[in-house]
Amino acid sequence: MKQALTNLLRRIPLIAARTGIALAALGLALWAQWVTPTGADEWLRDRYIRIQQVSTPEPRILVVDIDEESMAKLGPWPWPRGRLADLVETLLTTYSARGIALDIVMPNPGDPEGDLRLGMLAHHGPLVLAQAFDYSTMRPVELRDGHIGGALTGPMDGDLSQAGAVATGYIANQAAWALSPHIGNIGFIPDADGVLRRLPLLTAYENKLYPALSVALLRCCGGGLPTIPPGMHRIDFRRDWSAYTLVSAADILDESILEASASGRFVLLGSSSLGLADRLTTPLGTNRPGLGAQAAMLSTLLDLKEGKTPAPWPGRWIASVYAALCVAATMWVLPRLPAVVGVGLLAGLTAAWLALAYFIHPHDAVFSPGGPVACNLFLLAVAVPFHWQQTQRRSRHLLDTLRQYVAPAVVEQLLRSDIDDPLAPRQLEVTTLIADMEGYTTQVESLPVADAAQLTRDFLECLTGPVIAAGGTLDKYTGDGLVAFWGAPLPTPGHADLALDAATAIVERVRAFSAERERMGRPRLRVRIGIESGPAFAGDFGTGFRSIYTAVGDSVNTASRLEQAARDYPHDIIIGEGAVQFAQRHQFLKLGERQLRGKEKNTILYTLAPGPHCASAPSIAEGPV
Repeated sequence: MKQALTNLLRRIPLIAARTGIALAALGLALWAQWVTPTGADEWLRDRYIRIQQVSTPEPRILVVDIDEESMAKLGPWPWPRGRLADLVETLLTTYSARGIALDIVMPNPGDPEGDLRLGMLAHHGPLVLAQAFDYSTMRPVELRDGHIGGALTGPMDGDLSQAGAVATGYIANQAAWALSPHIGNIGFIPDADGVLRRLPLLTAYENKLYPALSVALLRCCGGGLPTIPPGMHRIDFRRDWSAYTLVSAADILDESILEASASGRFVLLGSSSLGLADRLTTPLGTNRPGLGAQAAMLSTLLDLKEGKTPAPWPGRWIASVYAALCVAATMWVLPRLPAVVGVGLLAGLTAAWLALAYFIHPHDAVFSPGGPVACNLFLLAVAVPFHWQQTQRRSRHLLDTLRQYVAPAVVEQLLRSDIDDPLAPRQLEVTTLIADMEGYTTQVESLPVADAAQLTRDFLECLTGPVIAAGGTLDKYTGDGLVAFWGAPLPTPGHADLALDAATAIVERVRAFSAERERMGRPRLRVRIGIESGPAFAGDFGTGFRSIYTAVGDSVNTASRLEQAARDYPHDIIIGEGAVQFAQRHQFLKLGERQLRGKEKNTILYTLAPGPHCASAPSIAEGPV
C-alpha cells in the first residue's frame, strides 16, 4: 500500500501535465465552437461550397441584367428613368412577372415623367426599390445621401434585437420615393478576409428596422415570409451564377424572349457589368456580380420558406464530442505507441473529421469545422513532443539500468508500456533459472589465470545467450554461473515454458562446448540447472550507493536449492512443482520427493522427459526416486 501511494505521488506531475495538455486542446476546440470561429472555419466552408455547388436551374428567379450588350445597344448608364419604367412595365405585363426588385439606388431625380412612373409602380405595383445602408464606423462624417424609407411596421417595429447589423449611414432614393411601401437594403458587410458570406436580413437604424432587398420582395409579393432568424444570415451559395435564368435588359425591352421565361417568377433587375463596378468576392470566387449575391439570398429565403433547406443538425455538439474523442484517443495512444503512430493517428482523425464536416456544414450554419482540426494541430504541436520527450527520458533510464541484463525485446515492451516506473518493486509470478558449472574449482585450479578467465567467459556465454534469446532477465552472475528469471519486469505469459526452453538450449550449448574441449584433452564440463516458478518481489533493490534489478522470494530460493540438488542426480535440469504447474508445452519426469535445505516439508522434484518438449499439454511420467 505504501509503495502504491509512493508511485502515485511520483506520477502526479506527469498526470497533471497530461491532463493540462488534454484540457487545453479540448478548450481550444470548444472556444472555436462556442466563442469565436476562426478564419480557417470559413476557408473550409468555402472549399466545401465549391465542391457542392450545382448548376441546376433555379426556376423561381429571373435575373434581368443591364449588361454591356444592353448598354452598347441602348446607350451608356445611367439610363433615362422612363426606360427603366418601360422595362418594369414590360416585365409585369408582357412577361407576367410575380414581383420585381431593383438592385439599383437612385438618390437624385431623373426625368420627371420617368420618376413619376417608377414611383407609381413602386407605390401601387409589385416593385421593390433599393437603398444601401452603410455599416462603417471609420468615416469621419456619416454617409447620408437621399431619403430612406421602407421601415418595418407591426410586431417587429422597434424590436431591434432582431437586427443583423446596425447601420451608421445610407445611400437612398430621391425624396419622392421615400413613402413607397416596399424598399429593401442592398448594403452588405464582408468578413474580415473581404469575402461576402452573410447578409443582414434586418438592419437597425435610428431605432427602426429595415428589411433586406430579398425580404422586402417576399413581403411585397411572396405570399408570406419564413421565420427570419436574428443576426447575420448565411447565404447559400451552392447555386452558381449559371444556375439562374439570366436575360439581357435589351431583350426584355425588345420582347425577344419567350414569355414563359419570366412568368410567375421573382425578378431581380440590376447589372453585372464590369463598368458599373458592382463586383464582390464570394465563397465561389473573386470578382463576382453583386446581383448574384442578391439572387442567392432570395433563393436561400425561398428554400427556407418552402422547407427545402437541409434539416438542422447539432453541428457544434458533434464537433465538440469529436474533439473530445480525439483528445482521449490521442492521450491514450501516445504513451503506448511510437510518436510516428501518434502522428498518423492524428492525421487519420483529422481527415475523418474533414470528411464528416463536409456533410455537416449544410445542416448547421454556425458550427466550426476547424475546431477539431485546431485541437488536433495543438495535440500534434504539444502532446506528441511532450510524450516523445517523456519516452526519451524513460528510455534513457531504462536502458541505463536494463541494457546489461534484460533481453532487447523486453526493453522494447517496457518503453511502450504506460508504467511510470517499471523498475519499482512489484510482486509478480516469475520463473527463476539458476545455472552453475559442476566442479568449477577442479576445472580451473590447474589452469593459468588467463585460461581460467577464458573458460569462465566461454561458459557464461553458453548460459547467457539462451537466456536473452528466450526473453529472460539476467539477474546476476555468480562467478561460474548465473541467475535469471522470466515474468519481470513485465508479466510474461508462458514464463515457465520460456525458462525451460532456455534451460534446454543451455544444456545443448554446454555439451557442445564440452565436446570441443574434450577433443583438446580437457576435462568434461557439466551444467547444473534449477528451475522453479512462484510469486516473487521483482524490482530495483539496493541503497543509495548501489542498486540492482533482482527478484527475491521463496521460489527464487527454491530454484537455488534445486540447482544444488542436481549434483545428486544424473539429470542436468531439476524442476520444482511450481514450474511444472505453470508449464503448458513440456513433458516431465517425476524424480520423487526430497527435503531441500531450509524446507520443512519434502519437495517433489522433476526433470524434463526425454524426447521433444513441445507437447500440446504438460504430462508427467513416473521416474526413479
